[in-house]
Amino acid sequence: MSDSNATVDPAKAGKPKGGTDWWAEIKGVFWLVLAVLGFHSFIAKPFYIPSESMMPGLLVGDRLVVSKYPYGWSFVSPTFHLLPFMPGRLLGKMPERGDIVIVSPPGEKTDYIKRVIGLPGDRFEMRGGTVILNGVPVKRSVATPRMIPVDANAPCKDDQFPGRLVIGPDDKAYCELPIVRETLPNGRSFDTIELGLSRADDVAAFTIPDKHVFLMGDNRDRSADSRVSLAEGGLGGPVPWENLGGRAEFITFSLDGTATWYNPISWIQAMRGGRAGTSLHPDRED
Repeated sequence: MSDSNATVDPAKAGKPKGGTDWWAEIKGVFWLVLAVLGFHSFIAKPFYIPSESMMPGLLVGDRLVVSKYPYGWSFVSPTFHLLPFMPGRLLGKMPERGDIVIVSPPGEKTDYIKRVIGLPGDRFEMRGGTVILNGVPVKRSVATPRMIPVDANAPCKDDQFPGRLVIGPDDKAYCELPIVRETLPNGRSFDTIELGLSRADDVAAFTIPDKHVFLMGDNRDRSADSRVSLAEGGLGGPVPWENLGGRAEFITFSLDGTATWYNPISWIQAMRGGRAGTSLHPDRED
């Protein structure tokens, strides 16, 4: 026998059973996107290497993790560079010589990746490719040439690396690059490519301004960095520390340029072996 006096909860009246609550789904996606953007802006984000300027350590096709917090946060910290220049950093800290950093050129919205060479107050100079900091030439030593396997992302074109394409004992093509090991005053050392004299090998002595850093690429003769004007695609001199977006930590994976987005199998085939997990912190000599 049914109860004709049963009451109905008004809050449940008219609510479809088994249907999709689209508003709840939209809110869920919104909060997920917000969390991802917040993580990328304030904790860490992925970064893709688009050029040869940081060879031999970093190759086109490398994917990295860049941490956002080591130097504090500034107007370039958000994932999308929408904010105008604002002076200062929240919980700001100056980078260490040798750090690999991402940086936005003054007035630009793009990200470059370079190495910190000079700090505020340093007397910086270059003569014939040798960095001179505070009157003392940075230690340089010739190392064994680096053999970079040739692939679609590292083609060893003659306009970039003239005469450097060789065939190895395994009958595979390599880019044989001349290496100079550089050691900064704090003992941190790393490999650079030295292709010979270039117009960026000489920089007249000057003092790096307060809260500015001097950045250079490891591929010294093929890097648009603090030695190169903004008009030529460089950084236009020492960069304000506010323009630093974070520190490169390690390589997550690397692709040789043969992958196609519509073929998942090609993603696996395009993986370069031995690069995942490589630390991007320079060695420290005793």
